[in-house]
Amino acid sequence: MRIRRIRAVVRKEWLQILRDRRSLFLALGIPMIMIVMFGWALKMDVTYIKTVVYDQDRSVISRDFISKFSNIRYFDIVDYVYDYDDVVRLMDLGKIKAAIVIPEEFAEDIKAGRGSDVQLIADGTDPLTAQVLAGYVSAITSRYSQEYVLEGLSKAGLSITEPFLDVSIRVWFNPELESKNFIIPGFIAVIMMIIAGLLTSLTFAREWERGTMEQLVSTPIKVPELVFGKLIPYVELGIIDFLLITVVGTLVFRVPLKGNILLLFLLTLIFLVGAMSLGMLISIVAKKQVLASQMAILATFLPSFLLSGFVFPIPNMPVVLRAITYGVTARYFVTILKGIFLKGIGLSILWIQGLLLIVFSSVVLILAMRKFKKEL
Repeated sequence: MRIRRIRAVVRKEWLQILRDRRSLFLALGIPMIMIVMFGWALKMDVTYIKTVVYDQDRSVISRDFISKFSNIRYFDIVDYVYDYDDVVRLMDLGKIKAAIVIPEEFAEDIKAGRGSDVQLIADGTDPLTAQVLAGYVSAITSRYSQEYVLEGLSKAGLSITEPFLDVSIRVWFNPELESKNFIIPGFIAVIMMIIAGLLTSLTFAREWERGTMEQLVSTPIKVPELVFGKLIPYVELGIIDFLLITVVGTLVFRVPLKGNILLLFLLTLIFLVGAMSLGMLISIVAKKQVLASQMAILATFLPSFLLSGFVFPIPNMPVVLRAITYGVTARYFVTILKGIFLKGIGLSILWIQGLLLIVFSSVVLILAMRKFKKEL
């Protein structure tokens, strides 16, 4: 294998990339658009949910209870209604996502120590929001009930002691529980997998369609030299791509990058070699640009989006799907990105994922070379 021949192919491939504006836009423009669009649109934070209050009691105690919902960022009390039909109408129109219903004689029941039932009506078309809101209402109600009981004991002159057990909650790695902090790193992995596969899926297919493959084969260049020469420019382009979307993720969306940047780029380089080798293998098999791009989308987008753990937790998947995820390279890259971005961990913990990326990249690259030899 001669470096001079590889350099010649690299130079030729870079010239083709720079002349093809569509490829440049696909490589640099699409990832930027995707990270910005999904970074703003794909949010799982349940905050300021439009809520109405149907207070059938209209007492001082009921108003005091409702004020507990007004002082937190999860509820946005947009209106007070005086009829149940208004709740139904607003919910049907989609103007609210929740309604808090205070029953009649709420204050009397509280004063008498009988307790009372507060109803939350939530829009079940968004089950995640409905479930989270139910938890918030239960917590606020429980807290208010405890405060009211303690206040009554204090007025009666009884001694009040601290609770025997108290829970201190501390969330590591994402203290604010902001969804963007785990969505952005995961989505970077998905973007890089898709773009890497798409870019290299057109390399050999383009040569066959243009009739220039025979010219390449007739030269003294060897198969490994040709494959590496075509692979290197796209890996370099992928690194530039990764740098750009990482800058957007950290500066625009304020996602913390706590780990070693050099380790991050090293593991990204290994991942890109594997993902782009897969694209080249698809290109060699398909021989047509349209077919190759379609195969690349199926082979990269669906597995990386659905089976990498980015959207759906892998432990919650059926056994068969969990087994399939071991063959999805994006799974390991998602773990690496979240570990370096959010946890700040190093190679002492991520060495298994790094080793698996090396194995995947080596196997796919060898398969691409062997398949190309057979096609010749």
